[in-house]
Amino acid sequence: MKHFLKLADYSEKELLELLNLADQLKFEQKHHIPHPHLAGKTLGMIFQKSSTRTRVSFEVGMYQLGGAALFLSPRDLQIGRGEPVQDTARVLGRYLDGIMIRTFDQSEVEALAEYSGIPVINGLTDYAHPCQVLADLMTIREHKGAFKGLKLAFIGDGNNMANSLIVGGITMGMQVAVACPGGYQPDAAVMAWAREHGDFLCTESVAEAAGNADVLYTDVWASMGQEDEAEKRRAAFAGYQINADVMAAAKPDAMVLHCLPAHREEEITAAVFEAHAAEIFDEAENRLHAQKAILVKLLKQA
Repeated sequence: MKHFLKLADYSEKELLELLNLADQLKFEQKHHIPHPHLAGKTLGMIFQKSSTRTRVSFEVGMYQLGGAALFLSPRDLQIGRGEPVQDTARVLGRYLDGIMIRTFDQSEVEALAEYSGIPVINGLTDYAHPCQVLADLMTIREHKGAFKGLKLAFIGDGNNMANSLIVGGITMGMQVAVACPGGYQPDAAVMAWAREHGDFLCTESVAEAAGNADVLYTDVWASMGQEDEAEKRRAAFAGYQINADVMAAAKPDAMVLHCLPAHREEEITAAVFEAHAAEIFDEAENRLHAQKAILVKLLKQA
């Protein structure tokens, strides 16, 4: 692995290796066993989009691994004043051991990887959110024990989360069903890949997607940068909510995941959220452990 840009770049074996390493690092942290694998290493963190979990988990993760992290906003970089991304990449590649970027366009992440000469991690783009889904997979395995034979149902906007969940779930051998209103489906190429490689369904029926599901997942209806579409989206997504009726359609022991932040009474009811808060906040914590595994895998030999 040279970079961590999107889940489709990795095999089941490679993802399992990352998950196993994440489990090991989590165990060591819980038992106060030092693991300074990245002593002397430095990670640059570029944030074109702000985030609670991404910033804190990467910064704390680098500290726990013995390295250092630099927060870089558009105000801190010439890229925010029009410098071509390839020039910024070539400069940062001479200062840093790795780059994490949270931005809008996937092409910007790919350009950083092409020109920087150092490992690049996709902290989020409008196309993909691979770090979040690695943490999701870690949480599913912790609660369910394995992936094979499970049904993962995503309900809501066919956004970056849906794209990455589809790829991650299918790669690990799960059945994946997505319920979205018309016009809000996941990326067409991602869905074509999923149909070719596994058991995949995209439907407008929430009940069909949630039926017999082991894992229910949702995300906000309007993501960052879509605030001007909020009212339109509320109308389009009315009914695409994880609530008591949806839970009744899933398996009795179904778990619920949400990448956060959550808008209670929109994509999920407060009652369902609180009933499954332990799983959701395990998922949030696992961002730290999963990303530490990515950092060790990419930067230890860099």
